[in-house]
This record gives sequence, structure tokens and C-alpha cells, in this order.
Amino acid sequence: MERSTVVRCAEGHVFSTASLPMQQADRLGPGRLIRCPRCARLRNVVPVEYQKH
Repeated sequence: MERSTVVRCAEGHVFSTASLPMQQADRLGPGRLIRCPRCARLRNVVPVEYQKH
């Protein structure tokens, strides 16, 4: 079962991705390059943290 991750691109678009490349590589920081479906460009993305209200 694949787990999706909710991410935010550098333009502020929020979307989910099936995988976050190099998710375990902490030494590179939290950001990864993924093609954003909203702006159709390769963007730096960071995971969105869930907040309870």
C-alpha cells in the first residue's frame, strides 16, 4: 500500500504525491524537487504538517 504525502511547492500550491524522493536523506534538508501539478514546473516542495484546531 502506497502512502501519499501532502506537500507545498515554492509557489504555495498544496497537493499530494505518492512518494517524496529521497525522503530518508535528512542531510539534504526537508525540501525536494517535484513537478507541481498546478504550475507544471519543477519546484522545491516541503511536507505539510497536520495541525489540529
